[in-house]
Amino acid sequence: MDHESIDLLREDLTAARYRVDVLDALWGEQAASALFRGRRLPAERALARLRASGDPLPPAATLAALFVLGDTVPTDELAAALPRLGVEGASALGLVGPASEGSGWRALLDLRPYSFVDALGAGSWWVVSDLGEAVLGRALDEDHVLGIGGASTTLSGLMIPTPADSVLDLGTGCGIQAMHAARHARRVVATDISRRALAVAALNARLNGIDTIEFRYGSLFEPVQGERFDRVVSNPPFVITPRVEGVPQYEYRDGGMVGDALVEQVVRQVEEHLTPGGIAQLLGNWEYRARTGGASGVVDRRDGFEGPEALDGLDRVRGWVVGADGPQLDAWVIERERQDAPTYAETWIRDGGTRPGTPGFDPLYGAWLDDFEERGVREVGFGYVLLRRPALGSPTLARYERVDSAIGSNPMGLGDHLALCLAGHDWAVHRDDATLLRETLVYASDVTEERHYWPGHDDPVVMTLRQGGGFARSVPLDTRLAAFVGACDGDLSVGAIIAAIASLLDVSEEALRADLLPPIRALLADAFLRPATP
Repeated sequence: MDHESIDLLREDLTAARYRVDVLDALWGEQAASALFRGRRLPAERALARLRASGDPLPPAATLAALFVLGDTVPTDELAAALPRLGVEGASALGLVGPASEGSGWRALLDLRPYSFVDALGAGSWWVVSDLGEAVLGRALDEDHVLGIGGASTTLSGLMIPTPADSVLDLGTGCGIQAMHAARHARRVVATDISRRALAVAALNARLNGIDTIEFRYGSLFEPVQGERFDRVVSNPPFVITPRVEGVPQYEYRDGGMVGDALVEQVVRQVEEHLTPGGIAQLLGNWEYRARTGGASGVVDRRDGFEGPEALDGLDRVRGWVVGADGPQLDAWVIERERQDAPTYAETWIRDGGTRPGTPGFDPLYGAWLDDFEERGVREVGFGYVLLRRPALGSPTLARYERVDSAIGSNPMGLGDHLALCLAGHDWAVHRDDATLLRETLVYASDVTEERHYWPGHDDPVVMTLRQGGGFARSVPLDTRLAAFVGACDGDLSVGAIIAAIASLLDVSEEALRADLLPPIRALLADAFLRPATP
């Protein structure tokens, strides 16, 4: 890797003001939104209007036309946009090549600005990846290095933002998760089975002045045998792909295993690579299978669950966590989406750049449906997996849930909320009822209470506690729980509030304690309530 040339590129990009806010202002919010969806035309029209004005294109516009839109740019414009690196230097880095027709230069890689906000504040980087299908105009190559997409931003937003000594980024791709992890970790190890991806990730780290990431080649945990980390993050190649001839195996999304076996392997093996108290976070797919095994007639017993004809996908994940020796990790698994088998197949065929109506679509579609039918797969779930090795003792958290509604307002991502929920769970689970009654609680700043009344009536018929951030959860309230939450301002203990409510309602204090303590613990675990003194 040519460090000197990359440093010159960084200087040129900085001087050109090649930033998200500059490009958004250049072609407008609507064009920026269209680009995120893979549609270039609105941005191209905006640049065409700029060219028609007769004024020279600013360097940021030249770079955006070249690297984001895939346009051919004249040599003089490219030289003006990259005065330090130069056109030949950009070519030597593999960023550009001569246009196939006429004069000028075209992009060989995608290079675009990226901005974000996390617990440490606002940040911005430049990210190199392979050109997308919109620019290529064809299906992707199998060694394609994916840039920043929805899954990337989802995982980076989920990342627990507390300081860590060491982080492992398993399957780093273009390196974006490793770069995010480097903001709160002393050192990061990033692995991938694609040497091309590792080269691109190393370029991105150097381009953005990040020198705390070590890149290693190898599959899954092979490059870190015998090592443990405070955090493991992974956007693994979890896409379920038929293992038959003629179906492209994209390195960025296909792990080379049958079905959801790759996610299963990560879940089963990650405990060996976590320090006490260490947390693993990953995205994944899991299958919903018929117990009869589909066309093969083979019954699937691996997960150890008997019962109904359809095997629940979250139960499959639970089986991976529990394993043969019982649970060794705390687990919080959140399913965000579920697709039927045909819809799942269509999604990922299109993702590879093959569109419905083209000659290659139906053969791929048939291969996917054959695979699902053979293995009895009816649906595929997608979601977030958080696993934690207990610092002391046995696991206390086993939470498997579906959250398919819109989430709340989380400008810095969900990581802070997840950390608060874990802290709330830990705080509550290590206090018996007698201790909890002596504690003092406050309700979170994003919590509101909603009441509905019959017209002309003074008493509410429906009361709901709502969360503005996090997963935007809502909790039905009765009079007793509503009164309790409303009194959680940090002044009175839990026991004192319950005693006051019991007196006001003329009910048994002991019975009210028994009724209220379980939902109070649940509200702590969901960050509706927090200890007044952490």
